[in-house]
Amino acid sequence: MELRQLEHFVAVAEEANFTRAAARLHVVQSAVSATIKNLERELGTPLLERTTKRVLLTDAGAALLPRAHAALNAAQEAADAVAEVRGGLRGTLRVGTMATVGLIDLPALLGEFHRRHPGVLLQTSAAASGSQGLIDALLERRLDLAFVSLPGPHPMGITLTELVTSVLDLVVPADHPLANRGSVPITELAGLDFVDFPASYGIRNVADQAFAAASVTRRVALEITDLPTGVAYVRNGLGVALLPRPALADAADVATLTIDDTDLNWPFSLAAPSERTPGRAARALIAITHEFLIWRG
Repeated sequence: MELRQLEHFVAVAEEANFTRAAARLHVVQSAVSATIKNLERELGTPLLERTTKRVLLTDAGAALLPRAHAALNAAQEAADAVAEVRGGLRGTLRVGTMATVGLIDLPALLGEFHRRHPGVLLQTSAAASGSQGLIDALLERRLDLAFVSLPGPHPMGITLTELVTSVLDLVVPADHPLANRGSVPITELAGLDFVDFPASYGIRNVADQAFAAASVTRRVALEITDLPTGVAYVRNGLGVALLPRPALADAADVATLTIDDTDLNWPFSLAAPSERTPGRAARALIAITHEFLIWRG
């Protein structure tokens, strides 16, 4: 049994498709199919059930998958240990981020990591489905770490390290009836049209939980995926919004109010799978993240 065979098997199992697995591995599909057939021949049993729509694991395949992951992780750890002795980390680190970060300077953070560990290839991706999509990618082993916002209980299988938090403030057009108020209770927001993120985003979850706790009905009229668009929609009278305070420092032609009678803290965390030990590169990024936050206050 070769590591290459296990790598191909894991890719097909996770993608549930030979074509996507081949693209992920940067090889032709016929090579993946041949490798899997050889592995099944060596083990004397089918590992995958091929259907017209998708590829499913057999009982033998389901038994092999966690052990294949463990073998590949152990091999990577061994290679990392040798590389570190030779003068630096090597390998690939897959990092997921929210489309909207805002609370930390992520490019500067990743740039510092790259300067310290130039031998590590950083692959970053943003989930269109928000933090929940990043958590799913971590659990499916498509990511090593992810910067997420997950208010409430921690999801199973995930370790969260809270990095920073921000209060969500109410943003209204400059000519809105509430514009001259410094603060407003959440009960006065019933009936207003809101601009907000999709339901899988952390900011949306914070707001939904706050309104539910106050038994106030809220209507989301427009959905966005980035902070500047939210401010622009509010500026043009399309609704009001709850947005993180640091993102509003330079917002023009809008008014910002606090909501003092409810919890509107938006957490920003670094997420890692709890069922497997992070590799050396992942641990290095975790350490640099904590250093970076201390440096930048």
